[in-house]
Amino acid sequence: MDLTEGTIEEKTARAKVSMMWFAMISMVMTFAGLTSAYIVSKSRADWVSEFEFPSAFFFSLAIIILSSACFFLMKKAIINEQRSLATGMLIATCISGILFVWLQLKGFGQIVDQGFFPTGSESTIVTSFIYAIVFVHLLHIAGGLIVLLFVFINHLRGKYSKDNHLGLKLAGMYWHFVDVLWVYLFCFLYFMR
Repeated sequence: MDLTEGTIEEKTARAKVSMMWFAMISMVMTFAGLTSAYIVSKSRADWVSEFEFPSAFFFSLAIIILSSACFFLMKKAIINEQRSLATGMLIATCISGILFVWLQLKGFGQIVDQGFFPTGSESTIVTSFIYAIVFVHLLHIAGGLIVLLFVFINHLRGKYSKDNHLGLKLAGMYWHFVDVLWVYLFCFLYFMR
């Protein structure tokens, strides 16, 4: 299909999807840079790998996967015109997103409880990297929570239907992307210690 074919609405929709892909590619590049720097820094003499990986990060992994499943079910419910199920799944997605942030902050606390800080004399290069990578990801999750708020408002206004769900598609692309990104980051940080 020629990208210039179709109605104005179809062209606009394709342009928005393309812009979301560009945004996600830029996020991949950001985290590729951070994880590459992490790998290069592992050769440093002061690299510490004896710290205990925060248990809260394990729970956050399960919660972020659950949030993606809830979003998927919410979108499916809207397409199938099951508004009350869609509302429940959207609420579950929002709650799991907030719980994810709380668990990440709890994980930071667990690192501090071990005596490792993001900066200062009690910091190490590895824990500083973990703080930086997780914090940057949390910023993207915060953006996703704002998107979910707009999706929730638009859902309550009845904006989405089986024929009109571009906003859900874009929000879903972003939300699933940051969820998959955490799965990658979790595995990377856990196995590359």
